[in-house]
Amino acid sequence: MQDCQRNTTGQHCEQCPDGFIGDTVSGVPTFCQPCPCPLPALTNFAVSCYRKSGSVRCVCKENYAGPNCERCAPGYYGNPLLIGSTCKKCDCNGNSDPNLIFEDCDEVTGQCRNCLHHTSGFNCERCAPGYYGDARFAKNCTACNCGGRMCDSQTGECLADSPEVSTDTDCPTISCDKCIWDLTDDIRLAVLTIDESKSTLLSISTGVAAQRRLNDLNLTTTHLQVQTLMTFQFSHGNEASSKGRLVQKETTEINNRASQLVQQLSNIRDNIEEINSKSKYYAIQQELSPEEIAQKRSVAEEMLKEIKHRKPFINQRQLADKEENVAEQLLQQIEAFHEKYNDTRSLVTDVLEQLSEQDVKLSDLEEALDEALDYVIETEDINRENTARLQRQEKQHEKIKEQMDEVNSILLSATTILEGPQKVNSELSEVIKNASGFYAEIDGAKKELQEKTANLSLFDDDLVEKAMHHAHNLRRLADELDGNLYGVDSNGLVQRAINASNVYENIAGYIEEANKVALLALNTTNRVKDAAVGIDTQVIYHKGKSEELLIRAMQLQRTAHDSKYTSFLLSQPAYTEARERLEQAQLKTAEAVSATTTVTQATTPMDENVRLWSQNLQDFQHNSEAYDSAVHSAGDAVKKLTEVFPQLLDKLRRVEQKAPANNISSSIQRIRELIAQTRSVASKVQVSMMFEGQSAVEVNPKINVEELKSFTSMSLYIKLHKDNPQLAASPDRFILYLGNKNAKHYIGLAIKNDNLVYIYNLGGQDVEIPLDAKPVSTWPSYFSIIKIERIGRHGKMFLTVPSLSSTAEEKFIKKGEVLGPGSLLNLEPENAVFYVGGVPPGFELPPSLNLPGFIGCLELATLNDDVISLYNFKHVYNIDTTTSPPCARDKLAFTQSRAVSYFFDGSGYALARNIERRGKFSQVTRFDIEVRTPTDNGLILLMINGSMFFSLEMHNGFLYLRYDFGFSNGPVLLEDSMKKARINDAKFHEISIIYHNSKKMILVVDRRHIKSVDNERTAMPFTDIYIGGAPAEILHSRILEAHTLLSFKTIIGFKGCMKGFQFQKKDFNLLEESGTLGISYGCPEDSLMSRKAYFNGESFIASSQKVSLLTEFEGGFNFRTLQPSGLLFYYSEGSDVLSISMERGAVVLNASGTKIQSPDRNYNDGKTHFIITSVTPERLDQEVEVEDFQKYSEKVQASLYGCPVESPPVALLHKKGKNSSKVKGNRNKKVGRDKDKISQPSSGLKKLYQVNLQREPQCHLPMNPKATEHAYQFGGTANSRQEFDHIPKDFTQFSISLKTHSSHGMIFYVSDQKETNFMALFVAHGRLIFMFNAGHQKIRIKSQEKYNDGLWHNVIFIRGRNIGRLIIDGLRVLEESFDGNANTWQVTEPLYIGGVAPGKAVKNIQINSVYSFSGCLSNLQLNGRSLTSASQTFSVTPCFEGPSETGTYFSSEGGYVVLDESFSLGLKFEVVFEIRPRSSSGILLHGHSVNGEYLNMHMRNGQVTVKLNNGIKDFSTSVTLKQSLCDGRWHRIAVIRDANVVQLDVDSEVNHVVGPLNPKAIDHREPVFIGGVPESLLTSSLTTRNSFIGCIRNFMIDEKPVSFSKAALVSGAVSINTCPAA
Repeated sequence: MQDCQRNTTGQHCEQCPDGFIGDTVSGVPTFCQPCPCPLPALTNFAVSCYRKSGSVRCVCKENYAGPNCERCAPGYYGNPLLIGSTCKKCDCNGNSDPNLIFEDCDEVTGQCRNCLHHTSGFNCERCAPGYYGDARFAKNCTACNCGGRMCDSQTGECLADSPEVSTDTDCPTISCDKCIWDLTDDIRLAVLTIDESKSTLLSISTGVAAQRRLNDLNLTTTHLQVQTLMTFQFSHGNEASSKGRLVQKETTEINNRASQLVQQLSNIRDNIEEINSKSKYYAIQQELSPEEIAQKRSVAEEMLKEIKHRKPFINQRQLADKEENVAEQLLQQIEAFHEKYNDTRSLVTDVLEQLSEQDVKLSDLEEALDEALDYVIETEDINRENTARLQRQEKQHEKIKEQMDEVNSILLSATTILEGPQKVNSELSEVIKNASGFYAEIDGAKKELQEKTANLSLFDDDLVEKAMHHAHNLRRLADELDGNLYGVDSNGLVQRAINASNVYENIAGYIEEANKVALLALNTTNRVKDAAVGIDTQVIYHKGKSEELLIRAMQLQRTAHDSKYTSFLLSQPAYTEARERLEQAQLKTAEAVSATTTVTQATTPMDENVRLWSQNLQDFQHNSEAYDSAVHSAGDAVKKLTEVFPQLLDKLRRVEQKAPANNISSSIQRIRELIAQTRSVASKVQVSMMFEGQSAVEVNPKINVEELKSFTSMSLYIKLHKDNPQLAASPDRFILYLGNKNAKHYIGLAIKNDNLVYIYNLGGQDVEIPLDAKPVSTWPSYFSIIKIERIGRHGKMFLTVPSLSSTAEEKFIKKGEVLGPGSLLNLEPENAVFYVGGVPPGFELPPSLNLPGFIGCLELATLNDDVISLYNFKHVYNIDTTTSPPCARDKLAFTQSRAVSYFFDGSGYALARNIERRGKFSQVTRFDIEVRTPTDNGLILLMINGSMFFSLEMHNGFLYLRYDFGFSNGPVLLEDSMKKARINDAKFHEISIIYHNSKKMILVVDRRHIKSVDNERTAMPFTDIYIGGAPAEILHSRILEAHTLLSFKTIIGFKGCMKGFQFQKKDFNLLEESGTLGISYGCPEDSLMSRKAYFNGESFIASSQKVSLLTEFEGGFNFRTLQPSGLLFYYSEGSDVLSISMERGAVVLNASGTKIQSPDRNYNDGKTHFIITSVTPERLDQEVEVEDFQKYSEKVQASLYGCPVESPPVALLHKKGKNSSKVKGNRNKKVGRDKDKISQPSSGLKKLYQVNLQREPQCHLPMNPKATEHAYQFGGTANSRQEFDHIPKDFTQFSISLKTHSSHGMIFYVSDQKETNFMALFVAHGRLIFMFNAGHQKIRIKSQEKYNDGLWHNVIFIRGRNIGRLIIDGLRVLEESFDGNANTWQVTEPLYIGGVAPGKAVKNIQINSVYSFSGCLSNLQLNGRSLTSASQTFSVTPCFEGPSETGTYFSSEGGYVVLDESFSLGLKFEVVFEIRPRSSSGILLHGHSVNGEYLNMHMRNGQVTVKLNNGIKDFSTSVTLKQSLCDGRWHRIAVIRDANVVQLDVDSEVNHVVGPLNPKAIDHREPVFIGGVPESLLTSSLTTRNSFIGCIRNFMIDEKPVSFSKAALVSGAVSINTCPAA
């Protein structure tokens, strides 16, 4: 048999155990998983399961049925789909239908259906009204023969007065004495017990002798039963025939006798039970011998004789007389109560007077309203004036409009002017064209003339002469024609054409003239355009002025309204403190003196140990003995500190509060300082610890959980012991865990699968970041450096592997992030633990870190800004430094700067004694040091000698030197008054102080002269120098405080890094100095970052970094303030602005004109609050880094260290507590009834207000409808409820507020496991009923008035020792007493609010009131303390205000609905429904198979997607609408599947996909989830994992309507059948 993993078994791990199924259809499985019967790993009711034809078949356990064991078998009831629920057998006492194989009952609640044989009740356990008999055993229910009157349900005897059946309870209300009916019930129970014992005894298989003995006992019990019944009948007859007081007296006697009989019967029953047990014993043993049988028979006969000859019950008679006396006393009390009633009636006049006072107040209120009306009238006058101004502005606007019309006309004219030059230009073009034509014609004519001339020259002379003469004539005629043409051309067009053909200069002239005209027109146009722009500017300016006037008017109106509203607020009552008595003060003072002496004696040797320990550490030079000594000293000192000082601190705290004497307080303060110094030194121990796999350390760092919420950083050194055989056998190992004890919200480190894994959880799923780039098996055998970091939801891990041979280093990095809205690490101060190397026995790690302990050496380095060490521990487990010495670290594992730098955390200091041993004070005395810090204030150097001192300090980032060497004129101040050298920029600065000729002090920074000052010639009178701080008694000494600047509140220690301290150019190793305390080597970069900034109202910081926050951005910050309004963050990009500010206590986000405001207005309470903002919630391409304010280029009056915001005043807390608990109701409520409530200011995070800003249109409806604060709405399903698992053990008083229109419903219920002890508050017929038990007695207090009026009512119900009270609205008090000597009353969790789990409460409460309360409940308190966090929630949502409509609402708190088995999604289906979302992303529908097949429908950024896996591969289709799905309207969605074809229809926009065909596909019937799905069922390929937020209605599968009220399970904040209207 091998060590099988992954749930496998068998000789070769080839099988799956019962209840598990393999991951393959055939062959050997690689891993096995729980059977999905019905849900895997959650509720598995299968004996085994197997695959057949591609689907999983379940072999169900007895009591379960269905293909996946998702329902109870016939004859059983329960809900297997509900986690924690099982199927139980129906119990109808055999009075159900005999033709059925199983008894018929409700499959969920177990209530019997169709009770036959004239029976009734939840289990058919009693005869129906009008019948009598035994319905359980004899089954002989017979009709009463009383002429229509009621009869006794057992004997059938007619009752004298027919009882009236109450509508509120199953028990009849009897007009006669109540004791008679209680007696009847007790006797009936006794008879039933006897019958049960009889049947038990008869069923025992014994010998003959034992059987005979049992028969004798049966005859005896039967005889006693007949006597009891006859006595009761006789008593009842006497009671019926008596009158008046005789009736009462005889009834009392009968009651006493019956009580005696009941007691006797109880004794007999005990004897029978004893005999029963003995008979069982005899049944197991062999037959007795005849002698033993005879002996036993004789003993039994003697016992029977003793019973028969028992004397009369004289003692019982005496007890009865005592009871009569008690009854008379009770009657006297009742008479006294009657007197109190009369007194109460006399108070009616006082109440009327109070009402008249209220009328007077109402009249005052009316006067105030009249004043408010006057303000409104004044506001209206202002509005009229503003209206007149607006009209004037409109007139000016009209004038401007007219001027614009004129400008337009000028533009039109300019256009007309431009048309002229354009026309001339076109004409010139035509002229040029014509001239070119003329030239062509002339050239053609010239050619023809030359040819003709040549031809003519061939003729004779006469002809030539004639031709010449004719040519002269033609020339003359041409001249005449030319003259005629010139005269005719009046416009000169022809002449211009001729001139154009001869003179080209005219063309250029015309073009130049046209250009001039065009230029003139262009200038005119530009002037017109400038004028138009100026007019537009004036229009915009006047429009802005108009809007400002309108806004001012509205603000005036709002201010008037607010001022009147403020005047109505009631003043807060003042509380005075009682004065302490003198004797108590003296005793407390003596106790304080004694405790202080004891503590001082304990701390004195520890202080010496600390100094020796520090000295041993400084002398450590790889010497194993010194090394072991230092480690042992550290461990012993801190261990003693851990054991002693938590108790001492508690005592000191009590003593300090009790005894205000100055000497005691100073001693206490000194002890606190010693403890702090010891802790500080322990934190600086830079030595590793060896872990062997079973050891662990609980570290005690200075954890500020507020600083760790948004950012967490930790660094450590690690070295593995690879040769350890345990590590080779199981290499996966735990390293560290920092988180809450309940394994929620934590960070951790582990080695898994040969990778270093960083794991963190922010309240949801684990984020695991494996460093797979450097497997652990490849790490060197010396120390490596690990750093883990978390910024919001983003995580990083760094690994640095140094080199022994060179300064080279290997560096690796891996990142991850949370897939969800969680961004804060919410550690609880009282529950946070820090375990390293392992965990103590009994502590449960989360599954991802539940690994064996670490084997190797670990050394802590830093946590955020603080240096931490393993030697500052609370507890150590299985660590012995003698047998497991720490690992020595090589120098090359560190950076070179570590050897010369020292880190100061503000609490430690260095002390160099007798500095003249290294150099002498001379004519020129010099001190040199380099400092690096981001803080504002701190002490750098200090020397003191009596009344003389020398102090170099930093204040607001600049140096101040104060010194007094006994000067006659007092101390001298040398300061950087010109602000030449700012020191606190997180960079190293060289500081030199030169004292020249004993009379001149010179200050030099970075080799630059800052300032010098002359003083009296005096030598420096010092021998010792403190660096970076000093003991508290020196810092607070009179000498320093007397000369402290007024701007200095106090001198504080230096926080930052120092190096290179020199006196007279001689170096000092500060850690080697014997007086050094609380400093360490190195200079951690994280401690030098400025992550904080303090603003005084006129300051700011700004960055010049070029980023775009409007496209892709994720960021956040925390803040605390007492101011109600102010700017927090501002960013601009062009005209777009992104800002975050506070307005009247609320946080407001303004993004490009869109404003989002937080619902709460109490963020100016001086506490830390967190804001997280993101643009596009997709995965960011850029890294999310912590901002270092030191790198911001512009800083104006801002401090980058510390935040001096005080805590809020007590009056402010009281005011908030009063306003936050105020609820609306009727006017009859008593004012001030909540004065006894305990006010508990919340600590830590008040509320996380997260904004997801997307670049798509915002949803029309808010994500959370308007709802009453801290109120929840119940109903919709029969078992809507909240369950609380953590309730106090002793509680007596409860209070709750309710609002309902329903007549029935459970409000509050708690009981033990058998429901014998219980307490309930419920509504029946509109009345409130408070019910609980006192022993076997049930106390029932019922209101007379109905409270289902839809108004808020406050209810207080109290169960005291001997009285129960029901107080409604502080005016009506109902109470009832009971016997306070009843057995101890104890109940167990859970406590139910608004309803109960199926099958609960039916034993004690009528069935109509067992169902869920339909309405709103709020402000549940136990013993004055609020209960707010429910362990489980079923169909409960916030109490919404405003109208509602039909539909199912899924709230932002998350939840889902699981349909019953009649609906499923197979290979072929059609689903149609309507949605009205309030968020653009969320899961709509999901079905999942154990084979890995699934169907998922979800929205993401407004896109609807259906994604499937049919066993072959994933395929999907999507539809994106043109309009937003989040527009506040209903949208219809339909999805149709036919094998491998899926069609999606969203508002008639259709898309489809054809996936691969699976020939082996099987039609599964899996649970269908609506609106969400458990995280464990989601596959990694699904990108949207959030629940749907909004309303769903008209849900249909295959044309069959789906009723969510009949769903198999409704989990989380889901409101069935009620949806807030848009």
